[in-house]
Amino acid sequence: MSTAEHAAGHHVHRDDEGARLGMWLFLFTELLLFGGMFIIYSVYRYVHQAEFHLAAKELNTLFGTFNTIILLTSSLTMALSIAAIQKDKKALSVFMQLITILFAAFFMVNKYFEWSAKIHHGIYPGSDELLMKSNGEILFFGLYYIMTGLHGLHVIIGVAVIAYMTVGTVKGKINSGSFVRLEAAGLYWHLVDIIWIFLFPLFYLIT
Repeated sequence: MSTAEHAAGHHVHRDDEGARLGMWLFLFTELLLFGGMFIIYSVYRYVHQAEFHLAAKELNTLFGTFNTIILLTSSLTMALSIAAIQKDKKALSVFMQLITILFAAFFMVNKYFEWSAKIHHGIYPGSDELLMKSNGEILFFGLYYIMTGLHGLHVIIGVAVIAYMTVGTVKGKINSGSFVRLEAAGLYWHLVDIIWIFLFPLFYLIT
């Protein structure tokens, strides 16, 4: 087999622009999902304004603020990991991806303690404590658990994706000449952060 034939046999077709477009389409469907929830929240908040404000006082703004800072910083480290691999700085890129995962872990631990505190006080869907409250407060906490829970699930998925990208970077599969997958993971992570930026004021700052 000639050198040309050998190279042709090992040629791997790559459509980076198609991959980027596919990722943007996926992110659009995610925006539709959360956008629908934001609309539902807005309608219920308009109908039960006083009850929503009262229920929001049960949330710890410090927890929400801390998580916001964590996710914003993690977006920065994720962007730095992509910039590093573009400049062929493999070790730095891996380090920044690991830091991003660490920040995500901090977020989930913080969320665990926040949810645990609410559950400990009997405030969770279907609890006797919550059912004694007004309909507006019940709706508020129902949306709070659904929307922050779904966001938390996206954080976990994001961690799994970034961890996979980290392994790929270590093995050299993601490099300065082929980093579109890491870019896609970064876009997903930025979406997770943006969603939280909307959730934070809706639940924690309406008091």
